[in-house]
Amino acid sequence: MKVRDAKIADFDAILALNEASVSLLSPLSQRRLAELHAKASLHRVAARDGAVLGFLLAFREGADYDSPNYRWFAARYPRFLYVDRVVVADAARGHGVGTLLYRDMFEFAAASAVGLVTCEFDVDPPNAASERFHARFGFREAGRQWLGAGRKQVSLQVAAVQGEKR
Repeated sequence: MKVRDAKIADFDAILALNEASVSLLSPLSQRRLAELHAKASLHRVAARDGAVLGFLLAFREGADYDSPNYRWFAARYPRFLYVDRVVVADAARGHGVGTLLYRDMFEFAAASAVGLVTCEFDVDPPNAASERFHARFGFREAGRQWLGAGRKQVSLQVAAVQGEKR
């Protein structure tokens, strides 16, 4: 399996992965994905034999991004890398794809002298798998907020970057 930069040719696979997990994410259209891809600091895919098994989309501070979760972090932290979404194909879950993408992302953050990675996951309704996954990378809760007119609550998470290059 190889982690590489996402390309426009990957968009159909990325959209299909996102749609398969849309209950835990915000929906994406081709247009919205192209916008986010252009603004992202990091947009990577994990692929094997040409098939995209997962992707990660992340933004640095100062991005022109309208996510309420991103804006929550931007109001509180001067330098950070925000993981907007990480998605792994159902058939590839439990095979290290998410871990590979996160290790790659933490290496990017360290090389970019970003000392803090941020993200969120649902706590109401709960996403216990995401909570366990993020705990393994040292994430801790920095706050919570309600979204979607009170239909879901997220835990806003932060993790220090080890080996940050200055």
